[in-house]
Amino acid sequence: MATLVEDSAHVPAAIAALMADYVHAIDDDRLEDWPDFFTDPCIYRIATRDNEERGLPASLVWCDSRAMLLDRVVSVRHANVFEPHRYRHMVSAIRVVARESAEYRVHSNYLVTRTMRDGTMAVFSTGAYRDVIVVGDGGARFRERVVVCDHGMINNLIAIPI
Repeated sequence: MATLVEDSAHVPAAIAALMADYVHAIDDDRLEDWPDFFTDPCIYRIATRDNEERGLPASLVWCDSRAMLLDRVVSVRHANVFEPHRYRHMVSAIRVVARESAEYRVHSNYLVTRTMRDGTMAVFSTGAYRDVIVVGDGGARFRERVVVCDHGMINNLIAIPI
């Protein structure tokens, strides 16, 4: 986790480190670390661009606490049945769009490729992250992460967080 204090010179670095650490934890199959990137309470949502633009509340995934995030990890590890695969995230165009006290609204783009055990690779999802990030002496954490998928055609179960 980013452990920089809230000093305006360090905020962009803390945000970038949080985002990099987040995707590396997922890509390196360290899913048990995933909930630690969030405050409690928190919001983690995966939605389609169409629903977001139309103001429709339906989401593909909705978690509103770290306990729900932990439950997703336990489900992935012990309950869900899916073909083993790995993600590789590319995050770009990180932009702070607003600040209120120690909370920063941050927009960025993502592309996630998926590699199956047999080596088959495909673009799994593209879209945008819409984040609220809290930066303080304890580091940077997501208070809200909304994953806005460019389309709703997810060709497989979303087992692993995006």
